[in-house]
Amino acid sequence: MAAGKNQGRVTGSVEIRERKRGPVWYLRYRLADGRQTQKLLGPAWTKRGRCPAGQYTEKLANDELQRVLTEARQGTLPGSQPLSGHTFGDACAEWLRYVEDDRQRAPSTLKDYRNVVKGSLLPEFGSDLPLEDLTTERIEDFRERLLAEARISRRSIQKTLVLLYGILKRAKRRKWIASNPAEDVERVTVRRSGEFNVLSPVEVEAVARAAQSPQDAALFTVAAFTGLRLGELRSLRWSDVDFARSTVHVRTSFTHGAAGPPKSGKVRSVPLIDQAARALDGLSRRDEFTAAGDLVFCTEFGEHISDDRLRERFYVALDGAGLKDKRIGSDPMVFHDLRHTFGTLAVEVWPLHDVQAYLGHANIQTTMIYVHFQPKAAAADKLSKLVSDAIGGAVEDHATANR
Repeated sequence: MAAGKNQGRVTGSVEIRERKRGPVWYLRYRLADGRQTQKLLGPAWTKRGRCPAGQYTEKLANDELQRVLTEARQGTLPGSQPLSGHTFGDACAEWLRYVEDDRQRAPSTLKDYRNVVKGSLLPEFGSDLPLEDLTTERIEDFRERLLAEARISRRSIQKTLVLLYGILKRAKRRKWIASNPAEDVERVTVRRSGEFNVLSPVEVEAVARAAQSPQDAALFTVAAFTGLRLGELRSLRWSDVDFARSTVHVRTSFTHGAAGPPKSGKVRSVPLIDQAARALDGLSRRDEFTAAGDLVFCTEFGEHISDDRLRERFYVALDGAGLKDKRIGSDPMVFHDLRHTFGTLAVEVWPLHDVQAYLGHANIQTTMIYVHFQPKAAAADKLSKLVSDAIGGAVEDHATANR
């Protein structure tokens, strides 16, 4: 399969590698400056008979190799130009700058990005690695090792690889590399079961009664009946609560020690139902921190409450409410499930697009996880009538035919 290996010449070869979905062809070639490159070509056809479209026999793979080598010798092959001088560390730094300055990502999101870069990507590939040396094969090896080790969830692996793709996409846009080696890496699939933990309205009241303070009781109630995220609850001020119009305005979120916009990047308004309104009304009668600019849920000094300590108190309240079993098993209940509680209740009375707006979901697909909680009585009645009419008509026709 080799086309030659002389130093100073453009040479290459093709080879088959086994992958989970079957064998694939790879092109390996050396550029005139000595750089060695490999590229995924596509599925290998190793059976007899006509080769299906999108797959490659050994002859087709060698034909593609010769085309690539010709372009490399002519200097028209992407990536065959001189090295850019930029490293993987440069690409990571530029992408982090871009998402912070140009894309205006929230502080909490930026912190997550930095944690992935510093904790996973830089240790794996190295800050000093020339960008041109980061290949599809190397990224695939990284992907398969993460899946095999299973130290983090498939969703976390998926997010890590998507982030890597974004870093290299930005480097390509800056013309630091001619192509994005992450483009051809097989995606990590994550299946949603559609199941999550929720509380019934009666259980929400039980948890509120078991809370360690009136403020915690109000917070648990508001979280379950408005769907606000924890950061949004920590940032809520009395000026955001409109009792007269039964509305809560979600304008900011407090996460990782800093205030910023909500996760979606947009302000929104949420219906304030009676149960949540009563909880807030009771809290508004406390001795201090009730002015328009004061935090609704605050410390004894009027400052932002600790999210970690609040979670701990929520779990104690679950236990006190006789719901300790919800913290047992492979998928224990967490504070965020109060938001799911609201979502499952909301879809029973409001159209899905309204629920999307109330929850602040950027994509309707995210809201779709609650669809199976929508009442099916009306739909069942309609189908029942259709079937009943069809059966009744058939019986009548049969009776007429037998007269």
